[in-house]
Amino acid sequence: MADTDGEQDAHHYHLDRPQQPPLFPLKGCHSLDWGIKNRLSHIFDPRTGRTVMLAVDHGYFMGPTSGLERIDIHINPLLPYANTLMCTRGVLRSLIPPTFNKGVVLRASGGPSILKELSDERLAVDMEDALRLNVAAVAVQVFIGGEYETQSVHNMTRLVDAGNRYGMPVLGVTAVGKQLARDAKYMRLATRICAELGATYVKTYFVEKDFETVAAACPVPIVIAGGKKLPEREALTMAYQAVQQGAAGVDMGRNIFQSAAPIAMIQAVGKVVHENMPPQEAYEYYLALAQSAH
Repeated sequence: MADTDGEQDAHHYHLDRPQQPPLFPLKGCHSLDWGIKNRLSHIFDPRTGRTVMLAVDHGYFMGPTSGLERIDIHINPLLPYANTLMCTRGVLRSLIPPTFNKGVVLRASGGPSILKELSDERLAVDMEDALRLNVAAVAVQVFIGGEYETQSVHNMTRLVDAGNRYGMPVLGVTAVGKQLARDAKYMRLATRICAELGATYVKTYFVEKDFETVAAACPVPIVIAGGKKLPEREALTMAYQAVQQGAAGVDMGRNIFQSAAPIAMIQAVGKVVHENMPPQEAYEYYLALAQSAH
């Protein structure tokens, strides 16, 4: 109990200034509970409202793909340069150091491997386990237009209900099958459905034409997927165009951990996302960091 001896009367009430709590910097997230917003602040840098997510959850359906053969060797050195890590609970428990104090986005859906129809996923993580792991968000794949569209949407809404109950953000990941067009019209549909049904933020693909309409039509933050491995300059250009057209960051995996110089690449991506560094300048920054590492 505080010592009451010498207590002074309070007088700094600032009667001329109405109470104004600071606005939360993320689009569409102002009315969320404090716990959800606090978790989101471990994903999105509060200074910029943007994020560099490092995606290493590919193994949940692809196995040990190139660059992810050894998480401890290939991925852990990248952690200091990411805003958040997207992974599975198996990798988190077995290989990610508990001293990692940034946000973790936990893959919460799964089931089929690359040998099967990928859209037939189920929820694979209980919210209680996500809370036990102290993650910042859970992610679920949504297959708009896929054979198991309704099931995947219901996976997401069940997760949203549990997330709202316990203060956990939900990332809706829009999956694109081989038969679906990767254009702005489809992305507007897929991202809007995820947002309308409760996703806290959405991950989708960048499209060259009219991506700004995708970002504008989605009432919650969008992060773009890195997709297949691109040359470094092209990946940096894609990241730059996406954030300039309204994306709140990137969720990159192969374009970072399959780069010739992954540590240099993730730092260059951070410059693009958080400092609006133009692609050519970011590419030169990448080359300089890569050269200095040798």
